[in-house]
Amino acid sequence: MGCFGFLKIMMFVFNGVIFLAGAAILGVGVWVKVDSSSLFAVLGKIENAPPELNQLLNVGYLLIAVGGVLLVLGFLGCCGAMKESRCMLLLFFVIVLLVFLAEVAGAIVVFVFQPLAEDLISQLGEKAVEVIKNDYGANADITGLWNATMEGLDCCGFYNYTDFLDSPFYNNSMTFPEECCLIPGCNSANVQISKVSGCLPKLIKLIDENIIIIGAVALGIAALEIAAMAVSMSMYYQIGAKKR
Repeated sequence: MGCFGFLKIMMFVFNGVIFLAGAAILGVGVWVKVDSSSLFAVLGKIENAPPELNQLLNVGYLLIAVGGVLLVLGFLGCCGAMKESRCMLLLFFVIVLLVFLAEVAGAIVVFVFQPLAEDLISQLGEKAVEVIKNDYGANADITGLWNATMEGLDCCGFYNYTDFLDSPFYNNSMTFPEECCLIPGCNSANVQISKVSGCLPKLIKLIDENIIIIGAVALGIAALEIAAMAVSMSMYYQIGAKKR
């Protein structure tokens, strides 16, 4: 019984973490969908974008779905452990196993098709720059979205300030957006002195700087899922043995 009690506590702790992680991921997913100033909102305005972009723009829905699944898992695990319900524990094990297999499959797909990501980014960049040159300064929605994105990420254009050359904004004022300069008066001289990074390089740099943390979190989640499956199955059989 001492071992069984320890397993119940472990199960409760595991699923408490899973429940909190699900709530956090669900919150991020909701934020991505409702934040009109995010880069995803800007990308969504690009006409004739690569078809693969539509899948990228659904990341908010994916996060919401993953967060919801984790919330359900946390609930099933906690209740199954506390109430000693074999049905809940078995359901919990099956769902975690399916999620784990999906994560492994997803990791393999990302690794195998990684070269395609560079091609997608290249196509996306061409369309984004085209939108800037055609609509920035002429279309209020596009202008506002880019301004909010550049201000939020502290960046300038998709690649750099040259994206704004020949845009309606530049042609009318012969200046660049204020976000592209670190000093007042964003003319050609000041924008070159400021050297503000583009939004794409800024995102790539941000990911590179946190890649170790991202990898550690991914490995931690995988280890947590394996441990949770092991504990749930152990409890499942022990509860069955008690009832016999």
